[in-house]
Amino acid sequence: MTISKGDRLPGAKLLRMGANGVETVDLGARLRGRKVAIFAVPAAFSSTCSRAHLPSFLRNTAAFAARGVDEIIGIAVNDPHVMGAWGEATGATAGGITLLADADGAYTRALGLAFDAPAAGLFGRSRRYAMYVVDGVVEVFNPETGKGCETSAGEVLLAAI
Repeated sequence: MTISKGDRLPGAKLLRMGANGVETVDLGARLRGRKVAIFAVPAAFSSTCSRAHLPSFLRNTAAFAARGVDEIIGIAVNDPHVMGAWGEATGATAGGITLLADADGAYTRALGLAFDAPAAGLFGRSRRYAMYVVDGVVEVFNPETGKGCETSAGEVLLAAI
């Protein structure tokens, strides 16, 4: 079953690159008592993810903060090294966006958002989406229905908050 508005997000241990290497992030603890914008992409460094989706959140970091959002988190089924490099290459890390790796795809599967696109070389990846989460509960959920990021862009989520 796919996650939806009103659902509590399942617990997850995701990974990120820290100052001393790979760090485990307890997503449930990180969301507790906070307002968080979360977006997911099928693959770091892919064209739509790098040129449209992530930038739509990066250019709106101040606007999200003005609406009371404590953090913007990007998630992909990639390893933490790739996510760290993507954050550096795109300016997301310097811009205050937290990029987390769902390395084995377990979290994405728990949300019911995994997909395969063999022709593109993608297996066990995450569907593109954006959500606004308050204290671990999904308040707004914008799954992408097409190949772009029209419904899951930062501006669309911002307008819904």
